[in-house]
Amino acid sequence: MPHINETKRITKTSLYSWVLYKNIHLQLTVVGIILITVALRVLAPEMEKRIINEAIGLRDLPALWRYCAIYIGAVTLAGVLKFVINLMQVSIGERALLVIRNRLYEHLLSLPVQFYRRTSPGNVISYIITEFIPVATFIGQAVAMPTVNILTFLAMAAYMLHLNLTIGLIAILIYPVEILVLPRIQKYFRRASRRRIKHTQRLSGLVGEAVSGVHEVHANASIPLEKARFSKILNEMYKATVMQNGIKFAIKFVNNFFMSLGPFVLFLVGGYYAINGHLDVGSIVAFMSAFQKLYDPWKELMEFWQVYQDSSVRYKQIMRSFDHAPEFAQTVEGRAPYTLTNDVEVRELTFVVGNNIKLLDRVSLKVKGGEHIALVGFSGSGKSTLALCIAQLYRYTGGSILIGGKEVSELAKPDMSFNLGMVAQHPFIFDGTVKANLLYSCEALALQGGSCTESGEEPSLDMLVKLIQQVGLFTDILAFALRTKLDSGTHLGLRQKILQARKEFQEGKDGMFADIADYIEFFDMDSYCHYLSVAENIAFGAAVAEDYDQEHLHLRPKFIEFLEYHGLMAHLIVLGETLARLVTDELGPEPEMEAFTDCPIPITEYGEYQKLANRLDSGEPLSEEENGLILKLALGFTPGIHRQVSLDRGFANRVVNSRKDFIARVEEDTPGIFRFFEADKYIESLNIKDNILFGRVRSGDDVPDIEEEIYHRINQALIMQESLETVLEIGLEFEVGSMGDRLSGGQRQKIALARTFLKNPPILILDEATAALDNKSQTRVQNIITNNMKGKSTVLAVIHRLDMLPYYDKIVVLKDGRIVEQGPYDELVEKRGALHTLLTGNH
Repeated sequence: MPHINETKRITKTSLYSWVLYKNIHLQLTVVGIILITVALRVLAPEMEKRIINEAIGLRDLPALWRYCAIYIGAVTLAGVLKFVINLMQVSIGERALLVIRNRLYEHLLSLPVQFYRRTSPGNVISYIITEFIPVATFIGQAVAMPTVNILTFLAMAAYMLHLNLTIGLIAILIYPVEILVLPRIQKYFRRASRRRIKHTQRLSGLVGEAVSGVHEVHANASIPLEKARFSKILNEMYKATVMQNGIKFAIKFVNNFFMSLGPFVLFLVGGYYAINGHLDVGSIVAFMSAFQKLYDPWKELMEFWQVYQDSSVRYKQIMRSFDHAPEFAQTVEGRAPYTLTNDVEVRELTFVVGNNIKLLDRVSLKVKGGEHIALVGFSGSGKSTLALCIAQLYRYTGGSILIGGKEVSELAKPDMSFNLGMVAQHPFIFDGTVKANLLYSCEALALQGGSCTESGEEPSLDMLVKLIQQVGLFTDILAFALRTKLDSGTHLGLRQKILQARKEFQEGKDGMFADIADYIEFFDMDSYCHYLSVAENIAFGAAVAEDYDQEHLHLRPKFIEFLEYHGLMAHLIVLGETLARLVTDELGPEPEMEAFTDCPIPITEYGEYQKLANRLDSGEPLSEEENGLILKLALGFTPGIHRQVSLDRGFANRVVNSRKDFIARVEEDTPGIFRFFEADKYIESLNIKDNILFGRVRSGDDVPDIEEEIYHRINQALIMQESLETVLEIGLEFEVGSMGDRLSGGQRQKIALARTFLKNPPILILDEATAALDNKSQTRVQNIITNNMKGKSTVLAVIHRLDMLPYYDKIVVLKDGRIVEQGPYDELVEKRGALHTLLTGNH
């Protein structure tokens, strides 16, 4: 068995190399167990023969007990050992698969960026997750399966020959005939398997592509196009799968046919011998039992052969797909990563792609340590390509790049990480918390022996807070925290401080927040709250149990009974019907997504309410389910937000008058399912912001947008209560979603900038790193770069906003992959050359 070289590229490692990888002792243990199992399997039919011939035939009762006990003991122990063998097979296979996936994943991440531009993420996921499952099965079975079944086959064949040479030979000769037939069918099975895998990967790639580009699909209304592409590949996969399974069933048919020949021979020849007195009944029974046990290993060997063929095809295809060498060394050997000076020199740099297309053509540039350089040019000029070559994301095809006198192409990845940081135009945000994303670069640096702090410890909360303030992320983090609902029993000290902050907001005209009190509708037991839904107004609280929340409250019989008792139901039905008609009439058959911003009907339920409105217009009676939808719509009506209809004052008064009865009923029938709005208690079903305000911020055309001012005042209140840091910690634990899909583009860029600033690299490369930020945020980030880094960190920035150019020491203008001019901003403007053309927009 070949030995695995740990430093050898995994794609060059054969499938067989994994069979004994770090588990020889386990495989030897399995073989030992197999030998015992085979002996027990032969013992069982021998006991069957003796039970019939000696115990039953001679009417020997003690012999019957003895042989039966040995028989059941042998069968049971053989079953237990088979279970142990199967368990060890799984363990061996999964241990090997764990290493394979780890090493392959590491290899995948080291492949050139260009590789991923021509490889679908769906294919990569399918390869590394799904397609390896049969490979693990084969590795686990590679020693145990053939050993146990070959030994069992030989042992049973020998036992049959021992019972009767003629019958044994005839029965055994069936299998060589099967060996001639099956491999021919197996060849077609392998072909079908390869076709199925190919179509599966294409389908995975298509799905991954469509999901990743769902915004483009929606923007182009290309669902029919994507469906057609999907259906085409799906049909091909369907045909390939049916063909593969048809061949598999043909193999099973051949196996079953040959299996049936054995009993036929036994009945025909064995019956002849028995009739003529040359074979006893016990031998016939033992012969039948042995033949069945002879077929079982044969069947399992055939199945194992299929597993081998399938896993071999998969393994080769996976490794062939990823058999590319990394462009740069991934680790440093025998030394620590270099700590280099931050001078950068580019000499005659050339970068060629495709059919001799030169994206960079003999570019030369010198950058002194601490100097700030802006790279500008029209689209396609090569400015981003130059930045990516310096950052070692592209391997240039000619020339040289030196950092601190060291050739970039010869530096390992840890060397680059120690000396350089980069922020891309479209930065990637990982699934997890905001804090985990901020610390990402620091954690990677720590694994390489470096640190983002002088003490070598993880950056403190103070450092993170300072940084998020600098990049303009502070308000976002605070907003994440204020939208959080605290779990029961947590943050008890914070809850008390929030209640104290609530009192300060509640002081009204006499308090420090008097100037914004008019913009908040505070919760009042004796008044209808226009920024709460009808359901929340009735309950004067929010549900804890999901069965009683706004989505399900209309389904509760006791709640319906309550509405009827207080005379609210009739008005709610009218309100719901009116809203259904008005909204669907106003929005039309295919409204834009923006139309649902302040709409009482969610976009996901709009189709249902369209049908409902048509039913109402036709005068047809509604079903119970449809009446439920009408009631649900009315209960969700929030007059301060949904301006389609006005709130009826008489109805509002009846709601307010019903509150105390509702609270009393809930406390009596189902206590604990609601958290009522009590001014002296923390309300777990509300978020932190609503708990502090004990109300809702007013909105609408007649109310200025003071959301930012509200956050500022809450910030003040939290500082006074010495609880701001605790709240910010909660905000930092906000889950950003897959690829940061719960964040805006600006928030993603701020996080990417902050995590790179936190690393404080000697060289910073910015590739249009502020493109998604508003003007105020861009200016803030530019001030950090200018004030904190000039003279310390070397900065090369691809600039999209030309009004930022005066902040830079030197401007480098590129065109068609060449530097056409470079120098200080004022000098180039006076020159009226390429930069002037860019600034004036003439080209």
